[in-house]
Amino acid sequence: MGGLSVRRIASTALCAGLLAGVTGPAAVAADSAPERVRAAAHTPVPGADALLSQVTNLGNLQTVLGPVLDLLHTVLKADNGQLSADQATKLVQAAKDAIAKAKAAAPTTTDTTKEQADLVNDALASLDKALDTLQKGVTSGDPGQAGSAVTGVLAGLVNLLTGLLHSAG
Repeated sequence: MGGLSVRRIASTALCAGLLAGVTGPAAVAADSAPERVRAAAHTPVPGADALLSQVTNLGNLQTVLGPVLDLLHTVLKADNGQLSADQATKLVQAAKDAIAKAKAAAPTTTDTTKEQADLVNDALASLDKALDTLQKGVTSGDPGQAGSAVTGVLAGLVNLLTGLLHSAG
């Protein structure tokens, strides 16, 4: 037998071309998809540094909120808003320790962020004073003093949140 006929060669070439035409794009797309997925996984969120700074600032608020809210819950659930001197001292000290921890975690400031840092530091100092007033109020025997002192602490927390949000941009 001689060689393949021209028809058989043409038929084989046509089938190979059709097969490459149908499966080629799918093979190329499947091959490049993992590269796109891998590339997308390593692309940072636009503005991630600024957003991370905001998240960190709000995390500092969480450090303060827990102990202060524990104190306020205890006072508001106590009989006439009064606590024993030992209990008040323990709870207020935990809140003050949290404030000190938040101050220590605050980022260093530059001239451009000094005003914003001052807002946060002033709010922390104000909250610290409000806690002193609360400690006196919850051990005074006067439920009215305890109530107004709780209001002062809540105002201090709002000022702190405002300062942190403002400093976070």
